[in-house]
Amino acid sequence: MNLKIGWLYPDLMSTYGDRGNVIALLYRARSRGIGATVITISVADSVDKINRADLFFMGGAQDLQQEIVAKDLRAEKGIFLKKAIERGIPGLYICGAFQFLGKYYKTSEGKILEGLDIFDLYTQSGQEKEKRLVGDMVFNPFFAPDKRFVGFENHNGRTYLGKGTQPFGKILKGFGNNGKDGTEGMVYKNSIGSYSHGPLLPKNPELTDWLVQKALQLKYKRKIKLKNLDTKYEDLARKTVIKKLID
Repeated sequence: MNLKIGWLYPDLMSTYGDRGNVIALLYRARSRGIGATVITISVADSVDKINRADLFFMGGAQDLQQEIVAKDLRAEKGIFLKKAIERGIPGLYICGAFQFLGKYYKTSEGKILEGLDIFDLYTQSGQEKEKRLVGDMVFNPFFAPDKRFVGFENHNGRTYLGKGTQPFGKILKGFGNNGKDGTEGMVYKNSIGSYSHGPLLPKNPELTDWLVQKALQLKYKRKIKLKNLDTKYEDLARKTVIKKLID
């Protein structure tokens, strides 16, 4: 078996350690003998690369980089990405990438930046007197509500989900989407949006495996059971964060 990870805009959207998520995907796939490789997809690349990917990842960035990427996505690449997501191609979209998949982002000056309208959500910048949402977080993920996942968030945008949408998780400690409604991220089909940056997959191997398994099952059109891997170090890192914040 082999897995092609489409890393969207790694040269522009990887400001906050999001590379760690790609490293985790490669490590946990290759540790099982799965031939995992990365396809980088950026502004100068053909849209054909999107159709070659079995799984997508896209990280976050600052305003200038996000404006460049938004312009590129609103052209042909966004159409192809939307079709892939609708087909069920799994993906993890962090912070700015998460916002791109929504309806729009409203800046602090009131400017509306249109999104891809794949996720039923919108985002608006925090007002001048509102603090930036920064720090470790703990949350219950949607697919394993008895577990506690950890992450690190750093964002000024406040995201609000549409009625009836599925959050990625329920916040136990931290801010999540907007610091008010207790939600973190969003799930649509096999795509996950989240405000948790590069530590998300390294510290939560169950999520890494969920993405890998979904991608392989869709590609090979059969049920696939992944071989168990030792997670003692990942578990220890997660427990350390949880103990600091909650226990």
